[in-house]
Amino acid sequence: QVQLVESGGGLAQPGGSLRLSCAASGSFRSINAMAWYRQFPGKQRELVAAITSGFSTNYADSVKGRFTISRDDAKNTWYLQMNSLKPEDTAVYYCNAEIVTITYYKLNYWGKGTLVTVSS
Repeated sequence: QVQLVESGGGLAQPGGSLRLSCAASGSFRSINAMAWYRQFPGKQRELVAAITSGFSTNYADSVKGRFTISRDDAKNTWYLQMNSLKPEDTAVYYCNAEIVTITYYKLNYWGKGTLVTVSS
């Protein structure tokens, strides 16, 4: 059973920083794309940042220049470094990954989410 576990959420002041981590555990062959999404109250989940197995990255316009996604394949972990945080970044952040199973299926997995609150 594959599980994704986020950590690093919490409270930050405007202009501050937080780093989110997502660790994948269980039995699988590899992880293709890794991503972070966020969800505002009453809204649909939206893509924040994604990184491919070739380390190509993609960011939402609202976070470009402030957030950085990275991955450590040796640890099956990826990160979201969030700088210059704004109150409008307050949301529940979810990690997501396309994982290649032992039987070579490509399946999409989600973490349970971690709350990021930006407030003074």
